[in-house]
Amino acid sequence: MIVVHTTELEYPWGTLRSTNASKVKVVLEEKGLSYRVERMRPGDLWKKPAEFLAKHPLGKVPYIEDGDRLIYDSTVINEYLEEQYAVPGLMPSAPIDRAAARMFENYCDEAILVGDLPGLWMPYWSPPEKRDLERMEKSRAGLRNRALPFIERSLGKKDYLCGEFTLADVGYMCLAMVLEVDAFDLGEFPGAAAYLERLRGRPSYLAISPATSLAESSGRP
Repeated sequence: MIVVHTTELEYPWGTLRSTNASKVKVVLEEKGLSYRVERMRPGDLWKKPAEFLAKHPLGKVPYIEDGDRLIYDSTVINEYLEEQYAVPGLMPSAPIDRAAARMFENYCDEAILVGDLPGLWMPYWSPPEKRDLERMEKSRAGLRNRALPFIERSLGKKDYLCGEFTLADVGYMCLAMVLEVDAFDLGEFPGAAAYLERLRGRPSYLAISPATSLAESSGRP
């Protein structure tokens, strides 16, 4: 059984999860693989004890253990899962389409998950009175100015970024997760709104949904 190491905590406003580790959970669910979640103490992400660094030299989550194999970085993990457990496939068959999927994923990682989203997501891990509201609004503005128009343009009339659901869409499920907690107004972006709602409707989303408890999202037998 695959073990996913991550951070997840329950709050009155929802179950919060590492966005990058959520990418991995989605792929495990989409492929129907057995896994269990090992939740780290949140302080370890800041303190980075030696036993943590021995698993992930950058002191981040996620990392997985698949038997005696240790793999870190969400994109690397998901590419490993796609190659090691090829059915069902989550990448297009044509080389140019596979390149497009990787570019969509790269955009999500750099412009959203590392770019504008943390300033909106991280404050939710604190009580309302301790949140930096100015930082949160700046992140919302960043999403409105960059990521959401990109999604609108890229989708066109397609249901998913590459036509069918692929690894290209996985990171955007994490965006859907965060914007659900934030109750973000997507009225200016109807295509993106429909797309994110479509992603929330996939069964795999239940594993990362803020409405799913820790007990209900601890793995798959």
